[in-house]
Amino acid sequence: MENSKYPKFTFTWLGGLTLVVGLFAGTMAVSLFSTFWKIAFRENLELKDWFLMVANSVGFLTAIAFFDFFIVRRTTQKKLNFNLSSVNFYTYLLIFPMMIGMMFISEFITSLIPTTGSFFGEFYEYFTRLMSQLTDEPVVMIIMTVILAPIFEEIIFRGIIQKGLINKGVEPWKGILYASIIFGVVHGNPWQFISAVMLGCVLGLVYHKTKSLLMPILLHAFNNLTLSLLVLYGKDESFAKVFNVSEWLILAVGIVLFSLFYYLFMKKYKVHYAEM
Repeated sequence: MENSKYPKFTFTWLGGLTLVVGLFAGTMAVSLFSTFWKIAFRENLELKDWFLMVANSVGFLTAIAFFDFFIVRRTTQKKLNFNLSSVNFYTYLLIFPMMIGMMFISEFITSLIPTTGSFFGEFYEYFTRLMSQLTDEPVVMIIMTVILAPIFEEIIFRGIIQKGLINKGVEPWKGILYASIIFGVVHGNPWQFISAVMLGCVLGLVYHKTKSLLMPILLHAFNNLTLSLLVLYGKDESFAKVFNVSEWLILAVGIVLFSLFYYLFMKKYKVHYAEM
């Protein structure tokens, strides 16, 4: 591992602060450019369908760049890069059904969170209005949620935070859980928090075992693509509502799928992947 081309950096509170500062710097840069454009050309870029996509991308890019230059290169003398190699075809046959199972389980758990009441009702209305803005332009929505978000978010939450914690000596299961909780918190609402933590654990597990960041990126993209298609064509993110079946059935199928393929992936599948 000492001769690995991938830097063995660690993740601490300083790394977290560096990511936040980088994200803030990128967001502010986009905001200042938008203000300049509005004054110089009397056009409000923030009203464009693609503006949110660009703003998020710049924020993520600067966060990653700050972590690379101020943490990774200073401590390892290597630039930030990740293993993006493919894996044995049989691995794909195990991880995607496992992911689908967790998607079903997380949907059921999320459905238990109230969407009415003095607090949850107003919060849920705000959340649904925010999500509905993304569906106004399907092409932008697909690019943002299926391509950009999986790449940037997996680099940060699995590639930087989870890997950095494990490199620091944190037990792998704790590193996976901590990164998943942070992943859930940044979504900013209780409904996505639950699913992000649960799905994040699967993404983290797959990354830890395969050593390839490509795998959680593909799984993340698969999840977001599936939900985007449900919203665009089924008008709802819920499998149960779109297919008009019981939520308990969705839960049962999810438990069977996840349990079976988790067992096969963890206990029966003996291929060992290493990051060289």
